[in-house]
Amino acid sequence: MGISKLGYVGLNTTDVEAWTTLFDRTLGVKSATVEFGTEEVVLAALDDVEYRLALYRSTEDSPRHIGWVVDTAPELDRLTRRLTDAGFAVEEGTAEEARLRGATRLRWFTDPVGYRVEIVLGQARTHPRPVRPADATPGVTGLGHLVLASPKLDELRDLYESVLEFKLTDYRAPGLFFFRCNTTHHSIALASAETTSIHHLEIEHGSLDDVGRAFDRAQANDVPISISLGRHMNDRAVSFYVRNPSGFHLEIGWGGIEVGDDWVAHDFGTSDVWGHRHTDANPFASPTRP
Repeated sequence: MGISKLGYVGLNTTDVEAWTTLFDRTLGVKSATVEFGTEEVVLAALDDVEYRLALYRSTEDSPRHIGWVVDTAPELDRLTRRLTDAGFAVEEGTAEEARLRGATRLRWFTDPVGYRVEIVLGQARTHPRPVRPADATPGVTGLGHLVLASPKLDELRDLYESVLEFKLTDYRAPGLFFFRCNTTHHSIALASAETTSIHHLEIEHGSLDDVGRAFDRAQANDVPISISLGRHMNDRAVSFYVRNPSGFHLEIGWGGIEVGDDWVAHDFGTSDVWGHRHTDANPFASPTRP
């Protein structure tokens, strides 16, 4: 069993208001502010769990935590043992942290690039589906995947593939790899890069028309579109990307394929079936090791 899905991402950000405006004007997603200790945290609820994206006011823009979900307490304990055996120090999260995430239990460790990675037991369904624009059918449906780029590609691959038991779905040699923890084509991709960063987060939509309407809203509200509308070769998703206030991309997507245990990992070669023109140089055009 192991990890069942990507649960949430927390970000330190210097401009929370710009983030909430981006979510409102592009996705039709409203945000809520809650108290967390001495901090105020802005939560974007993309579906019926507490949140998928948490924004913490900060003097820097950086990832604060990445949260993965397990479905049973024995699996949480088993993965804790695997992490400990691999040399990672696993800590218990506080009750307040678990409550904020809508989880029953929370444990965390620091990954090879210094990011806090959390594993939580469950995520409570806390409210009905958030309000969407009138033309949403059904609009945003959740958080899809993240892409993490780093010079420590080998260490990250060992963590996710060997320790956390993600399965390799496909790759582009020599430095871009896609991994799954359920039937979705990928929940994380790992890439070789000179510096560590989140390259993008993907926001799932319920229909192709919803992606098109989000594209229209982004253009109408002068949101910086960093990668044009297109279809990926490997997961077949149709999407476009916007540059968010923290400097990386948000992918607005629909239609990614699902794969089963009989899937054979392979080099998928060309990055896109069509589209996905980059406004800046594409770091994954010819992925290479630094």
